[in-house]
Amino acid sequence: MIFSSEIIDKRKLEKLLEINLRINSRYQDVHTLLEEILSSAMELTEGEAASLLVLNREMNRLYFEIALGPKGPEVKRFSLKPGEGIAGWVAKHNRSLIVNSVEDDPRHFPEIDRETGYRTRSILAVPMRVKEECVGVIEVLNKKGDKGFTQEDLEWLEVFANQAGIAFQNARYLQRVHNEIEHLQIQITTAQGFHPLIAESQLIKEKLQLVDKIAQTDSPVLIQGESGVGKELFAEQIHLRSKRKDGPFVRVNCAALPESLLESELFGHVRGAFTDAVQDRKGRFELAHGGTIFLDEIGELPLTLQAKFLRVLQYKTFERLGSSEPIQVDVRIIAATNRNLEKAVAEGSFRQDLYYRLNVIPLYIPSLRERVEDIPVLAEFFLKKYTREMNKPIKGFTPEAFEVLLGYTWPGNVRELENVVERAVVISQEEYITPEDLMISRPSEYSELYQQKGLKEAVTIFKRNFIQNALRMNRGNQTLTAKKLGIQRTYLAKLIKEYDIKI
Repeated sequence: MIFSSEIIDKRKLEKLLEINLRINSRYQDVHTLLEEILSSAMELTEGEAASLLVLNREMNRLYFEIALGPKGPEVKRFSLKPGEGIAGWVAKHNRSLIVNSVEDDPRHFPEIDRETGYRTRSILAVPMRVKEECVGVIEVLNKKGDKGFTQEDLEWLEVFANQAGIAFQNARYLQRVHNEIEHLQIQITTAQGFHPLIAESQLIKEKLQLVDKIAQTDSPVLIQGESGVGKELFAEQIHLRSKRKDGPFVRVNCAALPESLLESELFGHVRGAFTDAVQDRKGRFELAHGGTIFLDEIGELPLTLQAKFLRVLQYKTFERLGSSEPIQVDVRIIAATNRNLEKAVAEGSFRQDLYYRLNVIPLYIPSLRERVEDIPVLAEFFLKKYTREMNKPIKGFTPEAFEVLLGYTWPGNVRELENVVERAVVISQEEYITPEDLMISRPSEYSELYQQKGLKEAVTIFKRNFIQNALRMNRGNQTLTAKKLGIQRTYLAKLIKEYDIKI
């Protein structure tokens, strides 16, 4: 027996040393590391199952971060309040606990057993601490051979919990630094008036390749597409990739100003041009000198101004309101509309010569339902944005929520997606956004998204997003993802390459 005990102690020490080396190395995948710590703890205390629960203080709940054993995937659906169940008691009191007969302990929470069909006989639970503060709980269930857990088991589990606490603290610090850097990068961009363009689809990648070519010229550009697709973002990209990138980028929404003010806003005015004109004022075209002017909703430009605007397009010359002195500007014009300008020309509400002069380089932006691959990355981007603004520790979307996002037809395009995610962050009380938080209709069996595709293309879209979401839920861990998907890791690697999935 003495020899056997020495072998067990040696095995435990070797495992502890191995994990310590990985914690102190530049190992980035903390989820896999915590899973290995938990697996080692379960093995060395001879448990049948084990869980690592993380305490979310904002939500005041314990969530199953990792659950190993026959019912592991099912267990992760549950959460506990501090004080609820044996794990909740440990979190609340920051003390370890051995319970070798849970049926006789009033602190036991039997609901999980009833829902999963798993029978818990004994529990060993210890707090996971960071600077003496409980940040989670590690529990091991049912010692093999119907034996009870011992004090030695408890002491070993506490050592593993300390290791998990160090790994958790390191991961939390690295994530905070990463978030701060990412936030600063976005702030730098948005402080200059620009916005990040987030995309994953081949359609948008092709459009950006076209943008690179368009940016090298000074020809007028007409960007068309449905409302909310991101036409202004593409106008920004043309400017940022052009030789004018160091010049101003001036935005004008032609539909946001009344006709009486629009001429003054675009071309400026001189003192005395009208009642409130107490001094000379530059218009947007003058302010854009040396750079780019972006005219959104150009289809709403009144007929009375279209002739003057045509002259600016052709000769880069205009007069301020109330003046006859010509002003020459060096400016590139990018216009955008969600209207059918050809129809407007036929109806007489838009000048034909102006349309042809604007439409030198047409750029069509596809709707969100035409580029479903962009939905997950956009949803994740907006989630990060609003969880940071609202200081809510939401980790992501459930697979069911992603299914709803991917099946919805998005009539309001990217703008609607952003609004849906913002609303979900506001109302969610869990660690992951659920379909109920999204408050949009679930996809039908044959959603419009797939009706518009051939069988091969629809299957490809589904596979790509299904694998991408599985990887995201498993934090990019290919081994764990392959296991969850029931396929070989080598086959998963092949699919990742085939579908050009970014991890």
